[in-house]
Amino acid sequence: MKREHRQKKREILVNGLMNSMVSQEFWQPGSNRSPAAGHQDGVMRTAVRKTVQMLSSTMLSPLLLAVVYAAGAASIPNNALEPVRADLATGKADDAIARLKVSITANPADAEAHNLLCRVYYQELRWDDAIHECEAAVSLAPTDSAYHLWLGRAYGEKADSIHSIKAYGLAKKVKSEFERAVQLDSSNLDALSDLGDFYSAAPGIVGGGKKKAQDVAQALQEHQPAQAHQLKGHLAEKDKNDALAETEFKAAVQASGQSADAWMTLASFYARRKQWDQMLAALHSGVDADTAAAQPHGPALVDAAALLSRTNRDQQLAIQLLKDYLASPNQSADSPAFQVHAQLSRLLEQQGDHAGAQQQMEAAAALARDYHPAPQKPVSP
Repeated sequence: MKREHRQKKREILVNGLMNSMVSQEFWQPGSNRSPAAGHQDGVMRTAVRKTVQMLSSTMLSPLLLAVVYAAGAASIPNNALEPVRADLATGKADDAIARLKVSITANPADAEAHNLLCRVYYQELRWDDAIHECEAAVSLAPTDSAYHLWLGRAYGEKADSIHSIKAYGLAKKVKSEFERAVQLDSSNLDALSDLGDFYSAAPGIVGGGKKKAQDVAQALQEHQPAQAHQLKGHLAEKDKNDALAETEFKAAVQASGQSADAWMTLASFYARRKQWDQMLAALHSGVDADTAAAQPHGPALVDAAALLSRTNRDQQLAIQLLKDYLASPNQSADSPAFQVHAQLSRLLEQQGDHAGAQQQMEAAAALARDYHPAPQKPVSP
């Protein structure tokens, strides 16, 4: 699956009507269509808006109205959202939120804008806000697999944060959304992987189950063998079969082409077993793999630093890895810069560098003023 929800996810847990109104060929940047054709599109978009206004005064269902409006919006190139996707990758949360609020005000039926806003709030650990926006996206585009996936993830993080009986109800929603995402698009391997992790980690009372997870691992084997091996590793670990789990996690490293991400997953396994020498060896192999990658200094370095910090190992290396990531052009939406600045601030504070720690917190606040880091959960020695 994409790195955008790789390791942390285990730690928690219609355009038919428009076809008769507007041609499906519309202007895109760089196309060879003439200005006259663009003018015709503008006329057609005006007609769509007038039609929507007319329909809104009738007794048609809200669902049909949303379909018509969304179809009309789909014919308008939403270039304004491209900078938001860049903001997601570079951790410019405040900029992304400002852009998205403008976009949603102009077009409240823009499902993609709601989904992107959900993802920004998700980065900021604002689970209620994320759920609200992801629910809006799913309501506007109920057949979009990715929107159901992100809604399930938001429900999962909220469930992990409340630690009460309400978490059981949310866990059932997680299952429902992940399953719906896979039903809508069986090729959505991110959704399939998350569903497998849910089945392996969740108790039966909320829909988890070993057999279900094994079936998902089998489905993943052809297209994402590394993910399949990791899922099998987690199942073996849950069965307290550490030897088999280690074999599966090592197989995942090989199946991935010895990727940095797979090495970090193996290192995390060793950390849970308190096998510190093996953890450090796997972690260093992952750092070496990152250095040799086509896009070096990627988000695997953040995972490595977090693991070193939680296990109280080689804090200086952890600091350097975070600095390398922040200086890199290969940042990821799963490790937004403001989170990494805050993580680096904690490490510098622990080293007695109070001025450096303050500088990093100011850098985090400049990108995401509403971000409040969650306390780090250490691994006991």
